[in-house]
Amino acid sequence: MPSSDALAARAVAFAAPAVLSVTEDLVRAVLPALGEDADPDLVAEETLVLVATATARAAEVGFREHPEAVAVVGAALTEVPLFYFDYLLGTQLVAEGAEGEVEVDQTVYVRLERKAQFYGAHLPPGRFPGPRAVADVMPLWMGRISPPKLPTTPQQRLGELGLADRLAVHTRLVLAFAQRLVS
Repeated sequence: MPSSDALAARAVAFAAPAVLSVTEDLVRAVLPALGEDADPDLVAEETLVLVATATARAAEVGFREHPEAVAVVGAALTEVPLFYFDYLLGTQLVAEGAEGEVEVDQTVYVRLERKAQFYGAHLPPGRFPGPRAVADVMPLWMGRISPPKLPTTPQQRLGELGLADRLAVHTRLVLAFAQRLVS
């Protein structure tokens, strides 16, 4: 059997692009429902952090029998939003031909960390974010991304879109992959 580090690396390699894919699916589905006053950057950030946190929890539970890998997998996956921001920033700097030191707006990192703490409190370590947990946290997410004065509640908008099901399928897939790796 491969080492715990090798298993953790494989789990992260599988789950990280899945985080981006599911985030894109959710953002693409929810933006039209929020209307023209929605902030696409806010929606993208909140969604990415939510999906990364749920993914980390699913992978952690899958690695439950390998505690030395749980922390590695969980930390790497919860940092996906930070790494993705670094990637976008780097892409922009390279495209602009920036050389040397560039001052980076640190408020983005602070903002992403606060969001990670929020979703981490609602999707705690060691607990699988199954359909019920996802259904409980998704209205909070919808409330955070919704512009003020929409005519429907976050729960109504979620019910119409079926987004909780998409995230729940994703977490089950990540759990199954992690379990298969360690079996």
